[in-house]
Amino acid sequence: MHEHNILGIQWNQGNVHVHQYSTETTINVGHSHLVQGTTSAANNTMVHVHYYQGTTTFVGHVHQFSGTTGPPVYMTDGTHLHEFSGTTTFNNGHVHSYSGFTGRNFS
Repeated sequence: MHEHNILGIQWNQGNVHVHQYSTETTINVGHSHLVQGTTSAANNTMVHVHYYQGTTTFVGHVHQFSGTTGPPVYMTDGTHLHEFSGTTTFNNGHVHSYSGFTGRNFS
């Protein structure tokens, strides 16, 4: 296996990983939604992003959300996370915005 150790961050080429994410939307029309899920898999490269998508519900209506994370934010223990943000689909006369950070990477 080919490995690199750059500033204490070790990457094993060929492996992939995902992130879990969970955040709350803005409050619009008196309510908010939970945006959560698991990102798409990405190779363990120094610069990469993940795609995410899902559906969130609240009292009989739904919104879809999707997007691409930002680049990795490296932690001192060699793991990383990603920032993500976006706007839900327009349903029932409104949208919601959201932003947050993924959890740390896992295989």
